Amino acid sequence: MTDHIDRNEGMLDFKLSLSRCGLKVTPQRLSILETVHALGDHPTADQIISEVRKRHPNIATGTVYKVLDTLIGHHLIKRVTTDEGVMRYDGLTDHHHHLYCSECKEIRDYHDEDLDRTLREFFRSRTIDGFEIDEFVVQIKGRFHNC
Repeated sequence: MTDHIDRNEGMLDFKLSLSRCGLKVTPQRLSILETVHALGDHPTADQIISEVRKRHPNIATGTVYKVLDTLIGHHLIKRVTTDEGVMRYDGLTDHHHHLYCSECKEIRDYHDEDLDRTLREFFRSRTIDGFEIDEFVVQIKGRFHNC
């Protein structure tokens, strides 16, 4: 019973998130946003499509990609690209970095205020000709010990 209540409360938050961004709350948008968060672990579009089709079997692949792009454009999710060029999606939109396992391809979120401070200080004292920094996101590559 508690899971059902928590899921409904989450749905209300997702509805609010969509409407705050000026987006119409549609079943497709709601389902895709919920799925990105529910799957966690930076799912691929194929994983999202597979999961969404359990509830919306007739949703078109193009619709899912269009909704993902819309959610990214409104900063409700982020896009993460891997070495292999595979697009993954991240429901966590606060500032963070990623740990990327070159063995199992898992991506984990990584928060480190010291790293953020070091990067801010580094780029405060240097400029890159013809380039203005909006944000920095570090992807640290390696292998997880339990891989």
